[in-house]
Amino acid sequence: MDQYLAIEDLERVLQPVETANGLSNRHYLDPEWFEIEKRKVFFDNWTAIGFAKDVPENGDARPVEFLGQPLVVIRGRDGLLRVFQNICRHRGMILVKEPGRIRGAIRCPYHSWCYDLDGALKATPHVGGPGHNTHEAIDRDALGLIEVRSHVWRDIVFVNISGNARPFEEVHAKALARWREFEQPLFHTGADSGFRLEVATNWKLAVENYCESYHLPWVHPGLNSYSRLEDHYHIEEPDCFSGQGTLVYRQLKGDDGETFEDAPGLSDKWDTAAEYIALYPNVLLGVHRDHSFAIVLEPVGPHDTAEHVEIYYHAESDAGPERAALRAKNAALWKVVFEEDIFVVEGMQRGRSALHFDGGRFSPAMDGPTHMFHRWIATQFSR
Repeated sequence: MDQYLAIEDLERVLQPVETANGLSNRHYLDPEWFEIEKRKVFFDNWTAIGFAKDVPENGDARPVEFLGQPLVVIRGRDGLLRVFQNICRHRGMILVKEPGRIRGAIRCPYHSWCYDLDGALKATPHVGGPGHNTHEAIDRDALGLIEVRSHVWRDIVFVNISGNARPFEEVHAKALARWREFEQPLFHTGADSGFRLEVATNWKLAVENYCESYHLPWVHPGLNSYSRLEDHYHIEEPDCFSGQGTLVYRQLKGDDGETFEDAPGLSDKWDTAAEYIALYPNVLLGVHRDHSFAIVLEPVGPHDTAEHVEIYYHAESDAGPERAALRAKNAALWKVVFEEDIFVVEGMQRGRSALHFDGGRFSPAMDGPTHMFHRWIATQFSR
C-alpha cells in the first residue's frame, strides 16, 4: 500500500462538497485497508453488534463474532446487559458456542474454569494439582472475563472495543436530542419483525446509498409515487450522523383500514414527517409516528455485507396477534424497499474495480449527507 497516495486520497475527500472526490477504490477493495478500517473505524468508535431483544431474560447469552472479535452478550442476574470477550482467561478457549440460557455458571469446555454471569471467575478445578482448586499464583479476582464497553440505545447493542471512545452519551448527544420524543418503550415481535439481507458490497456503499434521497425516483418508484424527491430534506450533523427526512409520511393501513398506534406525546411534526439517518459507522435508523426500524450493517469482508433489519412498534397492543397481518405487510413492504437498493450498491461495488475511477464527485445540492459520511471516514484515518 502506498502511504503517500493514501494520504492524498483523504485530502481530496476532505475538500468542500463542491470540489471533493469520494473515497478511492482502495477503501472498497483492498484487504489491507479493510484491516486498518477495523481498528480505526470500528474498534475505536461506538459500533453496533446486535440487538438487546436477543437476550431478553436474565441468564440469556448470545455469542457474536464481529470483524473477527469473539464476543458474547449476556443478560446478568441483575437484568443488566454486558458484553465480554468470549474467551476463557486460562488458555483463550471459546466459552459460549450457541445462543441460549445459562443455567448456573459459564463453564469453559477445555479445563472447566467457571465464570458468573457478571464475568467473575468462580471456580478453577485442579488448578493447583489434582484435588487442589486454588493456587497462590492464580488470582481469581484479577482473572474475570474481559468486559467490553457497551451501551444500549433503541434496543441496539453498541460496543467500543478499543475502550478509547468518549462516552456514548457524549459522542451521540445530538442524535439522542434530535429523537428525544421517541425515547419510549419499543416492542419487537420476533420473526415477523425482522429479516437479514446478504449483499455483495462494501458496507460503506450501503451507508452512502441510505443517506440520500437523490435516487428515489429511479430506484424506488413505488415509494416515490407518494413521497417524492421534492418532499424530502437533508439531515446533516458533522462527525455524528447524516440522512434524510420526508414531509409526507403516510401510515400503512390494513384491509379494514386499521393502522398501528402512534407513539404517545409526539409533537405535530410527526403527523406527516419521518426521518432516516445513518449513525456512524454502521447503523441505519428510521423513525415514524407508529413504528421504527434499525439496520445493523455487519462488514463480512471488503466485498460483502450482512444487513440485520429489525422493526419495532410503539404500542404494546401492536405486538399482539390481532396485528400480525398488518405487521407482516409492513415487514414485506420494507423488505421490498431495501431489496430495491441491492442492485445499486452491488453495481457500485463492481464499479470500484474500474482502474481509472477517482472516487467520483458529489452533487452539492443532493449529496451533502453522503459527502458528510465520506468526510467522517477520512477523519478516522487521519487521526
